[in-house]
Amino acid sequence: MIVEVYLVITNLPDRESAAKLAHLLVERRLAACVNILSPCRSVYRWQGKTEDAEEFPMLIKTAKDRYAEVEAAIRAGHPYELPEIIAIPLAGGLSAYLEWVESETRSA
Repeated sequence: MIVEVYLVITNLPDRESAAKLAHLLVERRLAACVNILSPCRSVYRWQGKTEDAEEFPMLIKTAKDRYAEVEAAIRAGHPYELPEIIAIPLAGGLSAYLEWVESETRSA
């Protein structure tokens, strides 16, 4: 069985909004697992200015065919005008884990 899994990365401005989004994604079965990492410092240009902000990175594991729904949910629940949303297809991994991600992102 070929299982196609994506690792989706986004950043939220605070732990509370990251936890809210993580719970929504898992409860809707859009993600099998979400890791909320320690805060990091992001420096970037936005609308002609250099910004410097603390953010909470999130690692979201989902099935490839659920990606569009994951992106829509992130956009709907994200406070940024232009959120970072990056999807990385996984080239490999422990097959039992990838199968678990696939099964957890299926409708109940």
